[in-house]
Amino acid sequence: MAGKLKRLRALLAGALRPETSDVAGGGGPGRRVSGDPPSGNGASSFHLFWALPGEFVAARATIEVLAPPTVSRLYFWALQGSFVDHGRRGGAAHLGLQWHPQYPGATAVNWGGYQEGGPELFGTASTLPGALGNPHTRDYPWRPGWAYQLSIEAAPPAAQPGDGRTAWRGSVTDLASGERTVVRDLMARGSRLSSLMVWSEVFARCEHPSVEVRWSGFEALTEEGTVERPPSVQVNYQDHAGGGCANTDSAAEDGCVLQRTNHPRRHHQGSRLDLR
Repeated sequence: MAGKLKRLRALLAGALRPETSDVAGGGGPGRRVSGDPPSGNGASSFHLFWALPGEFVAARATIEVLAPPTVSRLYFWALQGSFVDHGRRGGAAHLGLQWHPQYPGATAVNWGGYQEGGPELFGTASTLPGALGNPHTRDYPWRPGWAYQLSIEAAPPAAQPGDGRTAWRGSVTDLASGERTVVRDLMARGSRLSSLMVWSEVFARCEHPSVEVRWSGFEALTEEGTVERPPSVQVNYQDHAGGGCANTDSAAEDGCVLQRTNHPRRHHQGSRLDLR
C-alpha cells in the first residue's frame, strides 16, 4: 500500500512530472515498451483529469472493460475524488473494478483511500465477500463488455458518524440489469468532492497483450442538485523516470474515452480530449 499512497499523494499535490517521451515504440530513454514497470508499486498508471472545477456532493462514471486482461496480473480502473471542506483537504479515495487473479473469476471491486496526512481511511465493513479478507477489495462478478456505473456520494443521514467526518458511500450499478451494489462507506473529513478523475493502474509488463476500457457518463452533482459534466478531460501518463510504460494511450471517441495498454500513443502528455 505504501507505493499506492506515494502515487496518490503525488496526484493530490500535482507533482506528476511530464513524461520524457510521448511516442511509443522502440527502446532507449523515455520509450519503455517492454518489461515490468520499475515504479515503486510495480504499476504503470495513466489518468484523465476532469475539466470540472468546484466542489460536489456526488460523482459518477461508467466503465466498460472492452478487451479484458489475459495474464495473471493486477489491473485496476477507478473513479477518484478528493474530500474537501471549504478548500481544506481531507484526503482522497478511489472506487473501481479490478482484474485480480486471487479473487473468484479474477474480478473484484475496490473502495479505499487515504487521509490527507497519509493513513488509510477508516470504513464500514462491506457486506460483500472478500477472498483475501482485504477490507478495501471485495469479490464482485463484473463481466467484460458490460457497462458499470461507479458512484461516490454521501451516505444517507442515518449512516453518518456525527463526529465531523462524512460517510462516503461507494457503489457499483450494473447498467444492464439495474442492480446496484453498495461496496461500503468510507469516513473522511470533507463534506464535498473535488479534483475528480478516472484512471487505469496496470501491474503488468508493458508488452503484455493489449487491454482496453471505455469511460463515459462523467457526472458530478452540486449541492443544489444540478448535474454537471466535464466538457473535456486532460491526459496524464506516468513518466519514464516514474516507471511508466510509453505504450499506453488515452483517446476520445464519440463522447467517451478509451484507455489502452500496449497501443501506439496518439495523444501527448497534457492533451485535452473533448467530450462534447
